[in-house]
Amino acid sequence: MRRTILHVDLNNYYASVECLYRPEIRDKPVIVCGDAEARHGIILAKNYIAKALGVKTGDAIWEAKQKCPGLVLVRADFQKYLRFSRLARAIYADYTDQIEPFGIDEAWLDISGTEKIFGTGQDIANQIRQRLRNELGLTGSVGVSYNKIFAKLGSDMKKPDASTVISEDNFRDVVWSLPVGELLYVGRSTRRKLQNRAIYTIGDLANRDIKSLRLLLGIWGETLHSFANGLDAAPVRLTGESSIIKSVGNSTTTPRDLVNNQDVKLIIYVLAESVAARLRKHGFKCKTVSISVRGNDLISFERQGKLSNPTFLSNDIANKAMELFKANYRWETPIRSLGVRGSDLVTADRHVQLDLFDNSNLDAEILAGTVDNLHKRFGHYSVQRCAILLDRKLTGFNPKEDHTIHPISYFR
Repeated sequence: MRRTILHVDLNNYYASVECLYRPEIRDKPVIVCGDAEARHGIILAKNYIAKALGVKTGDAIWEAKQKCPGLVLVRADFQKYLRFSRLARAIYADYTDQIEPFGIDEAWLDISGTEKIFGTGQDIANQIRQRLRNELGLTGSVGVSYNKIFAKLGSDMKKPDASTVISEDNFRDVVWSLPVGELLYVGRSTRRKLQNRAIYTIGDLANRDIKSLRLLLGIWGETLHSFANGLDAAPVRLTGESSIIKSVGNSTTTPRDLVNNQDVKLIIYVLAESVAARLRKHGFKCKTVSISVRGNDLISFERQGKLSNPTFLSNDIANKAMELFKANYRWETPIRSLGVRGSDLVTADRHVQLDLFDNSNLDAEILAGTVDNLHKRFGHYSVQRCAILLDRKLTGFNPKEDHTIHPISYFR
């Protein structure tokens, strides 16, 4: 059966939600940012007035103020954004039960076979846009197509508050003239490689020989060639269908630069506690630990290492993370941000070979479960490591709650 896929993208989402709560700033340039005092001071979102003045997502606050001295700064409040995201998805659920989120403000909808109930794909797109305006006070752009890739591309083509139809009949005229970087998952590095081979548009990519693309990009070249030719058959997942969790991690921009191993150890323990708690919550153990390190010169790197046994204990994760850090960092510059991630996951109840003479991990797992219960009952700060109290200004954050919500990968 021929599919009808929508991709809904809520326009300037964070800034639009904030303007609902503060109508007096709607006609002013508005940016939503992290906590400048805690140095999470980058632009997460902006309204169209700020965008017209040159403000970009990812700018530092001081850069944005130079471009637009009259900026209104609003600190991000993810609880608000989650609430309106749920309300928007409740609207989508009136049309289909196949709703696949792509981040907090975007979603794919498979509305195949609903023409006799709600009208054409474009009719439904227009109905959803009108309901978003009337019921939530938000606007959205909607792409209508026969696959997920072109539906996503359509929602990006006209903003704000517009519907774009890309069909099997018109996609060559609509899509192929666009820059190749507009295609989903053609990032900066891939775009450079393609442009070095005179592939500037999506049409150039679609008409290039698959073998040459495979030589250039590996299997990824073949995938992008299929995307450019509209050969995407990936399904839209059913509402509530859980994807496989591939990794669990947290990162933070620190309140001050980290200047020695002791500073790093404190942050790693805070992050490892959060990662371990989330692994236990979802019933996983990790076999690999990764760290990401970013200096105050904004140069970053990642390293990973295997554990001797799967674990969901913060001590094991922190010790491995610290081992990776000491082996790979030479303190040429102070550190601005750190991340810790557990990957290569296995189920926590799998059978493992125990040490006949050492059952300390079993005791530690029981203790960790007890601490989880205490945190659930009395709050995150009710039980903490003594070491974390050495510098409360540095460690006084809860990475399990205070985190940025990132898009969910198309390939899950």
